[in-house]
Formats: sequence, structure tokens, C-alpha cells
Amino acid sequence: MGRAEERKARQRGGRRAAPRNRPSPPPEPPESETPAAGGTTAVAAPSVAEGATRAERRKAAAKTKPGKPGKGGKPAQGRIRRLFTWKKMLGTFLGVCLLGIGTFIALYMMVSIPAGNALAQTQSNVYKYSDGTVLARKGTVNREIVDLSKVPKDVQHTFVAAENKTFYHDNGINLRGMARGLYNTAMGRGTQGGSTITQQYVKNYYLDQNQTITRKLKELVITLKVDQEKSKDYILAGYINTSYYGRGAYGIQAAAQAYYHVDAKDLNVQQGAYLAALLQAPSQYDWAVAGPVGRKLVQQRWNYVLNNMVGQGWLDKSKRDAMRFPIPKQPKAASGLGGQKGYLVELANTQLENQLMKKQGISRSDAEALVVDQGWTITLNIDRKKQAKLEAAVKSQLTSKLDGKKRKVDKNVQAGAVSVDPRTGKILALYGGTSYYDHYTDNATRADYQPASTFKPIILAAALEEQAKTQDGKDINANTIYDGTSGRPVKGSDIAFSPPNEDKTDYGDITVQTAMNKSVNSVFAQMGVDVGMKNVMRTADQLGLDTTGLQAVPAMTLGSMGASPLEMAGVYATFDNHGRKVTPTVIASAEKTGRKVDIPDPIGDQVISRTAADQVTSVLTGVVDDGTAKVSVAQNPLRDGQQVAGKTGTSDNNKSAWFTGYTPDLVTSVGLFGEDAKTHNQVPLTGATGLIPGTGRINGGGYPAQIWATYTFGVTKKQKFELETDLGAAVQPTVTPSKSATPSQTPSQTPSETPSKSASPSQTPSRTPSQTPPTTSPPPTTNEPSLPVETPTGGDTNNPLDPGNGGQ
Repeated sequence: MGRAEERKARQRGGRRAAPRNRPSPPPEPPESETPAAGGTTAVAAPSVAEGATRAERRKAAAKTKPGKPGKGGKPAQGRIRRLFTWKKMLGTFLGVCLLGIGTFIALYMMVSIPAGNALAQTQSNVYKYSDGTVLARKGTVNREIVDLSKVPKDVQHTFVAAENKTFYHDNGINLRGMARGLYNTAMGRGTQGGSTITQQYVKNYYLDQNQTITRKLKELVITLKVDQEKSKDYILAGYINTSYYGRGAYGIQAAAQAYYHVDAKDLNVQQGAYLAALLQAPSQYDWAVAGPVGRKLVQQRWNYVLNNMVGQGWLDKSKRDAMRFPIPKQPKAASGLGGQKGYLVELANTQLENQLMKKQGISRSDAEALVVDQGWTITLNIDRKKQAKLEAAVKSQLTSKLDGKKRKVDKNVQAGAVSVDPRTGKILALYGGTSYYDHYTDNATRADYQPASTFKPIILAAALEEQAKTQDGKDINANTIYDGTSGRPVKGSDIAFSPPNEDKTDYGDITVQTAMNKSVNSVFAQMGVDVGMKNVMRTADQLGLDTTGLQAVPAMTLGSMGASPLEMAGVYATFDNHGRKVTPTVIASAEKTGRKVDIPDPIGDQVISRTAADQVTSVLTGVVDDGTAKVSVAQNPLRDGQQVAGKTGTSDNNKSAWFTGYTPDLVTSVGLFGEDAKTHNQVPLTGATGLIPGTGRINGGGYPAQIWATYTFGVTKKQKFELETDLGAAVQPTVTPSKSATPSQTPSQTPSETPSKSASPSQTPSRTPSQTPPTTSPPPTTNEPSLPVETPTGGDTNNPLDPGNGGQ
């Protein structure tokens, strides 16, 4: 055998190759089996070339191990590799792409540009009272189409800068935004931004606002065709003429008149930037009704628009730097909504929009487009008779006494009120102002004035719910003794706070019941710290106040945050409803072409215990019978024995005055607000209706309580509260002690203020000490003198962190 043959033999495992002219013997199996001890069969290892390394032998041995199909062995791996080859994966991908392209081509061939339907979709909304009679019919479209040539070029650019910087160069489609929109729609997450101006125009003019995959695919096709067949100027003109800007204005001409009282051709770039910014959220960004957050956001959006114009080379930077935000003018109300109708319609629209936003996950702008003048039939919870009674009460007790020609301050008095059924949460009556035409802002829903001492019951509710204790470890309830010294520094606070009482009166040791009756600031400031201000603010939020962004500081015990009559009515309705949350609702039903929107139940969960809520109610009956609402409510001849609970409030510097009160079947919050007739800044109410300037303050126990009593005692049913508590004035009535009575808790010797017979109730108190004889009711819990009238000091706490002099 030659060397070559020997090498080949070694490579074959030592076997010599058979001669070519002889048939080869059958191959030997790779493994031989020899009997092993015990009758078993041993598997012999395959032959390994002589001189192989240890690693090579291990590899050879590993090859003899049987695979485990389906569990990681080589047979299963092989099947996976054969199944997911790169050729198959690439083929699948290309197939899907071809299928998608084919589908799109078919869709593109089938879908044509439809006729514009914007006008066809605009219909009248019908609003009805709870009894089915028509309240208002609103549907006149405030739109005037203007040619793009009538709109200044700079103003045209503001809309492009705001919505679609690549408008003049793109094909009308934002693929990334479209893909995100399709995905979110498929996942039920609502919509997001990203649409081009062309897409928005197509949606506004050719399609509807429904968010479905089919509708979005149609939008894609029609957008591409519109972009191919129409000029950019045509598309931009259509966009700015069909968009909704708020204030009932459709199109840029109507918007220019609504916000700046000029024609579109006379708009400057600053005003155009505001209108362009407005399209993102018309109601939230409307300067006349926007809160601090809304005003901040729209200014940020305005700056964004102008900065984009500079970046696109459409605006000189030096000119942009010199520009100032153009404050819009006061709105002009739409026709047909005079008196209280406009306020009711706007609140109904807002609450319906809120529900659509929640259910469909859409933006405020899209919700407005679905609601405003879109053919809805909306039945309100408003009771026609109660509505008329509330309007009459405001007129007889307040507006008939105002004379703006004689007294400038009379022009600054604004009234708002909301009346709610605590068992159902229905808003039965609402007063938003003298007229929707005269005062666009709804005083019933505005939340920019301090509720003052009407916040005190919330502090007590938090104390009872948290089972809080005083600094010396005593349980807090109606009978707990507190130091009522005016200006006394609160204990246990990291922030120094020493609020004065009204007229800086010292009361000494008094019960919580008496402190509520007399609205003693020093007591409730200390109670707030004892409970923990975070707990107080959490309770306020649970009861219905919006506490977002507010600091939990002791100054909040004076009611120095903003609140609306609508919110305060909801809070007190929750007390009246034994602690079950009441969210006042104006809509009974909303229907459109067979579609009905589900209105959530205004009655929610138990947010505070019944015991806590009922004790608050019990304590608040004392405010009416022996406190700051005594003259206007308790002694009102219309009362006829009706049990009443409530609280007055008068803010510092007399910029607002409140009375929120309730009977077992009706809760009504009345607020008076000082608003400068020209600048709309907050101003004092002092001297209004001819009261002596400087001393004639409008107190919560005055006109607000008088309006409340005149309205409530004419519509409420006579009944008693059903209370589960053994504390508070309702079950332990207090009476004014005689002079000979010996006080049990060292009361203040400062005489209370009872109006003289010649004084106007609760406005001009005399300084004669109260000497009301004891009644036949059960023995008093305290010997404190009563204070039927409250007169705030002249401090100003517009800054929530500034304690001022304490509102009552």
C-alpha cells in the first residue's frame, strides 16, 4: 500500500480501500454493539483517528447522543430553520406589501372626491326644559366665506406655521401621524395630532369627525386626490373658512369679528397668530372664559406660531421680538340666547362635550365640532317654575336696587346662583348673569373668586372624617373647645400663620359650633393644621372642589382658592346627601338621529361617612338659627318653621360674598362678585346699592342670603333633616344666654353685633350687645353671644399664600 492509500485509509478509520476491480464489502455500521455485563448492550464509541486530541474525542462522543425532537434537539431546530428561512420571510414580507399596495390601489380607484358636506352637516340644536317645552333652538351658522386674497399673506402664514410648516411642499399626507392615528383608533385610544392642513380640510369639508379606520383610510385617499387636483391656495382657503374658532364662529371672517371686531382683511399678524393658535382648543383658549392655565397655554401656542414663522423666513425676528400678545375683545353673544338661555345652553354643551371626550377619547376641539349646531335634541334638568322663581328672587332682592347711573360701583356687581336636587344631582335652576348678551361669562360656573368662609364646613368635614385630634389630643367635633383669640398663631404648623377674626374680635375659649356660627378664622386655621392641610385639601377634592395645583397651606382655611357656585352647590349637596358624592348635572338626555348619549349618574360613591356629613349639617343649622345668616334666613317671614343649614362667606376686601344653604330637598349656592365693568378685574362690592361707602360692605348674610331665602322658601317642601348624629345645633340647639348666665368656657367679652331696628338687615349693624331671651329649646351647649351679621376686614388675599386679614 502506498503512502497516499495509507492516508486515505486512516481518514476512513483505518480501513483500506477496496480494489477498484472488486465489489466493495457492505459498509460497517458507525457503532458496534457488544453484549455487556448483565445482558445489556453496550454502545461502542466511533473510531477516532489515532493521535486525535481530547477535544476532538469529546466532539466525536457528543455526536453519538440522541436528539430530542421538539425539545431543543437537532431535529426540532432543523424544522424551525426550514420554516423560517430568509427566503420565506422575505417572500412573506413582499407578499404583504404587494397585498397592501393592491388594496390601496383598489381603494384609490373606488373612492372619489365627494361633494362638500359641511353646510349639510350643520343643523340646529334643540334644547328643552325638563317638562319637554322648548328652551332654545340654536343653529344659525355664523360663517361668511372670504376669498384668500382678502386675507393678508402674513395672516395666511400664521395658520401654516401653527399646523403644517411643510404645507407648501408636501403631498398633503403626514404618514407618521396617519400611522399613529390608525394605530390609536384600532387600539381604542382616540386621536392624536399630526394631521396636515390638507387632511384637516378634508375632514372638515368632505368627511365627518367619527374616528374609525374606514373613515381614516378614506381621508388618506381623498387627501391625496385633493392635493393633486387642487392648488395649495384653494386648500388653505377652504381650511381657514371651514374651521371652528369658538364663540359660535365658523371661518376666519366670523372669527375676526368675534374676537377682534374687525374684518379678516384688517387682521394683523399678531391677531392672526392668536386665531391660528385658537384652533387647537377653541373653548379652552378663548381669553374671555379661559382660566389661568388656559391663558398660559394659548400664549405659549401664540409664541410657537410666531417663532415658526421666523424659522420659515416669513417674519423678521426684530419685528417678532417687538410683538405683544393681542388681548381679544369681549365676545358678542349669538342671537336667540338672551337672558339665562345662553348660560344654560353653554353649560349643556360643555357637559355633553365632556362626556364625548371621556367616552370616545377625543380632544376638546373635536368634541365641540361634534356638539355645536350638529342636530342634537338636548333635554335639560331645568325646572321651568324654579328657574323663573330664581330669576325673580335675584331681581327683587338685588338687581332692582342697582343703579349704574347714580353709583359707578353698581355697574360692577355680578350675581351667580345654582340650585340642585341633592337626591338626584339635577340642576333645577341657574342664574348666570343679567343676560347672556350683556355678560358673556357665566357667573354660575366661573371659578375665579374666593368662596371665603363657605370653605369652613369642609375643614370640619375633614376633621370628622379623619377622626382628627387637637394639639392636646382631644377629639374634634361640634363640642370641642378652641381658643378663638384673634390673630393667635396656629400651633404645629411649619408655616407661620396668625389670621385675624372679623373686626379683630377675641372670643376666648369657644366650641366649634359657636366658631362656625360666628365664622371665627382663628379656630378653623388651627383646626386645619390639626387635621393636616393635605387631608383638608384631599377632602375638598373628594367633595367636588378642583384643588389641582393648589398648595396645602394654612392660608387655604380662609377659602382663598377659587370656586364657583356650581362647585359649592355640589359640595353642600354631598353634605345634604349624607356623604354620597353629588356632581350637579344639567343634562337629562341628549339624542341625535337615533343615537343617544349615556349620561352618567350624578350620584356617586360615599366620599365621607354619613356620620361626618350629618354632623356638618347639624352644625350648619346653627349658622342659620344663631349665626351670620340669622337675620336674612332664620328670621325671614317666609320660612314658616323650615329647617335650614348653610354658611355665609365674605372675602377680604369685599370682592365676593356668598351664601350656600340647603333644606332636605334643595341646595342652592348664591355668589356676588365685584367685577369692573370695563377692565373685568376683581374690585370691591363695598357701597353698592347705596350702602354707605367704606362701611357698607356686601356680606354673605346680606343680599346673597336674602336671594337664597326668597327663592328657596317659595319652592322647597317643608320637612326636617334625617340626621344620624347626636352632636351639633340641630340636636343640641344653642340659645343666646341671658346677662346673668355664667359662661362655662370663658367666652370673649366683646359684644356681638345685632342690627338695630332702623338698620338695613345685615348691612349696617349697631353696636348694642345682644340680649335675646332664652327660648324653650333644650339647654344650650355654650354660653356664647350670637353674632347674626358678619363684616369682613379690609385685607386682600388674592394671593392664596397671603393671609390678609381673614375673610368671613
